[in-house]
This record gives sequence, C-alpha cells and structure tokens, in this order.
Amino acid sequence: MGRFDLVVIGSGPGGYTAAIRAAQLGMQVACVEKDGPLGGTCLNVGCIPSKALLDSSELYRHTRLGLAVHGIKTSGVELDLAAMMSRKDRVVRGLTQGIASLFKKNKVTRLAGVARLESAQRVRVRGEAGDEVVESARILLATGSEPTPLRDLPFDGDRFVSSTEALTLPRVPRRLLVIGAGAIGLELGSVWSRLGAEVLVVELLDRIVPGMDRGMATVLQRSLEKQGLVFRLATSARGAERLADGVRVTLDTKGEASVVEADVVLVAVGRRAYTEGLGARELGVKFDERGRIVVNQHFETSVPGVFAIGDAIPGPMLAHKAEEEGVAAVELMAGQAGHVDYDAIPNVVYTWPELASVGLSEEAAAERGLKVTVGVFPFQANGRARCMDETEGSVKILADAATDRIVGLHILGPRASDLIAEAVLAVEFGASAEDVARTVHAHPTLPEAVKEAALAVAKRTINL
Repeated sequence: MGRFDLVVIGSGPGGYTAAIRAAQLGMQVACVEKDGPLGGTCLNVGCIPSKALLDSSELYRHTRLGLAVHGIKTSGVELDLAAMMSRKDRVVRGLTQGIASLFKKNKVTRLAGVARLESAQRVRVRGEAGDEVVESARILLATGSEPTPLRDLPFDGDRFVSSTEALTLPRVPRRLLVIGAGAIGLELGSVWSRLGAEVLVVELLDRIVPGMDRGMATVLQRSLEKQGLVFRLATSARGAERLADGVRVTLDTKGEASVVEADVVLVAVGRRAYTEGLGARELGVKFDERGRIVVNQHFETSVPGVFAIGDAIPGPMLAHKAEEEGVAAVELMAGQAGHVDYDAIPNVVYTWPELASVGLSEEAAAERGLKVTVGVFPFQANGRARCMDETEGSVKILADAATDRIVGLHILGPRASDLIAEAVLAVEFGASAEDVARTVHAHPTLPEAVKEAALAVAKRTINL
C-alpha cells in the first residue's frame, strides 16, 4: 500500500498542474488516470486536437480563397484529410508524452486505473493488473467533464456524435448538422465547413455564444454566415430518424416543425461534471442541483481532506480555470495564499475571426446596475490588420463610469486569443482605461487596437 501527502484523481490540465505544483511544494504526490495517455479531455479529445484542426483547416481555406489578394496565385490545392488527422494526432501525442516527462522530472507517481474513494484518506485504483489501495493525507478530485447528451438524439458514435468523434471523422460529411451554437459547436462546425461540408447550426436560444457580448456575437454570426455556415436560432431538435445514408431530424422553431437531413449530427449542447463511479456521493461529498461538487473557498468539499477543482465544481468549464484552481488548491493546502480571480478569467471562441473576452459584458454590467463607459475601435482602422487583410471585428472596452477601472474587454478579430492576454492583465491588476491608453504599443501591431479602444473610452481616439 502506497502512502502519499496528496493523491490527485484525473490528469487533465487541472489535475496534472496541481500534481506538479504540489510536488514543487515538497509533497509526495500520486496522480491517478483511467485512460492510457495523460492530459484528460483537453489534450486528448478537446482543446489541443480541435485547435490543431482549426489551424490546419484555416490554412487550407486561406490557401484556396485568401491568397489572391496578396498577389499569390494557387491552383490544384487538394485536401489530404488523413495527413491532417495524422498531424493532429502527432501534436496531441507530443504534449501527452510531455506530461509524462514532467511527472518524472517532478517525482510525481503515476497510477493507471479507475479510482474510487474508500475514505477521505484511502483510494482504490482498479487497473489492468488488479486493484491497488493507496493512502493519502489529502485527495484532490480533478475528474473533469463529459459531453451532455440530448434525450431525443443520444450519442451513437457514428451518426450522432459528440465533440470527441467529431475530431476523428474518417471523411468530410456532405451535410453536418450541429446542435448548439456555443464555442464547441462553432469551432468544429467551422473546421468541417472549411473542409467542404454544408453546415447547419441549430441553437435553442435566440443568439450564438451565449454569455459573450451580444453585439460581438451578432457580428461573429454574420462573419460565419459569409463563410458558409447557416444558422437556425430559437430552434430545438425534437427527434430523429436514422436513414440508410444519414439521418432525418425534426426541428421546432417557435412551435413550427421542419425536417432536415444530414450525414452526421454533432450534439454540442454543453458538458456536465464527470463524477459517477467515484464513490464521492457514498462518502458524503455534497453536490449541487447540476451534479457539480460543492467546495468552500479553499476548494475543500463537505468531507474534510477531500478537495475538488475544475469542471467538477461550479464555474466556467475552461482548462485554464482548472489549472489556476489546481495551483491555488495545493498552495492553500501548503499554508500559502492561493487565490483565483474569477473576474479575470478569459474566454475564447477559436473561430475566424476569433472572439475573446474577459470580465463583464454590457448586459452583465447592466444586470449588476453598474454604469459603464464604452470605447470601441474597429480593426478596419488598424494598420497591421490592413496589411494582413484581416479587418473584421473590433475591440470593445467597458470602464466603470465612476472610477475608469476596466471591468470588461471584448475582442472580435484576428488573433483575439493572443490579444486578450493584455486585457486579462489589465483586469487582474485593476487597471483603468487611462492606464492602457497611456501604455506605449509597438507600431504597427494588432494590440494598438486595444490602446485605441482605451482612448475611445474618453472619446479621444487618434486613428478613427
């Protein structure tokens, strides 16, 4: 029987980061993973493979349609889907093997198998070679999440797929129906649209990417429509019939029924905490009404000595949120001042253009009764964006009308996922719009649009 200071269950971004940080703090650490490769959903069937396909498919689309304006003529451009998938797999494999190397470097013990809590200090790990019981002063649950199924369109891994199978389709579907216009649906819909599929996106709400700035979302929708995606909003999927060569799905739009056919249906309506079979409920760990583990400000559950982070607890289901919670949780265990600023967690939709945000939207600010001043600057007026021929979108800054402190920053445009880092730093350090406006930005660069938006808060933008 092994004995540890901390046993982490799950090796996703939250789990492996927590394990490494705990080892740095001098703890004897073990990390349990039920799957073969380390890295969890994010590295194996989520963030990393999807971004690899997004980058590859965008290069394919840009080569076919976006080079002529630069004076580059192309012909005979062909898609080799197998090679694209192979590259994606190599990227994933390299990163998962990297985690194994980091575990070895930091002396984190890797335990392969399915974990189940026997007590607050004991974990049974069921592996291929049998059961192993380990004892630990503390246990950290970092079990992540899984795709949420629809009752009327259950996953079968063939015609009705989750994001996992949508990353490994053997051929480009002629018609792809995407249920859900959140980040996952739009990103994977974009991948297959760029590669030649006819993509219809169905969303229950009256807008895409709920939770993001509504104005930015509207502009993104128009951009995606120009790229070929078709949207049916305020619409639900009510049933499906499997055909010899596809599926027939019945849709309901405000009480009006219609039928569409597709080769593949991607159900991307969200994710749910993955905690079944863990033994946590039997041990007395409390859950909320959505099946998420309830924790206190130290990430400790209702059972002393058992902690939880990431997708298994309330909050946005984002890899970087889980990472920060993992670090904070083990630092608090070590008597340090671990902390996560939930108002400074960026959110990104990796379509093209990209949509990124941090802090409050105008709608959220209004709900809080917070009066804000808004500054907007379009990429159309940014010199570097013009050179790149990537002028769609804008930067929007929301500043507290009384203090000028930045409370929200939203970017729709080229490389928004990279540009948002400056905004997160500004929110984290309580910067004002004036602070950002007074900061020197290199010229010509995309980040100058952030500076100009900050200037626009005070109505003194220079280049517009």
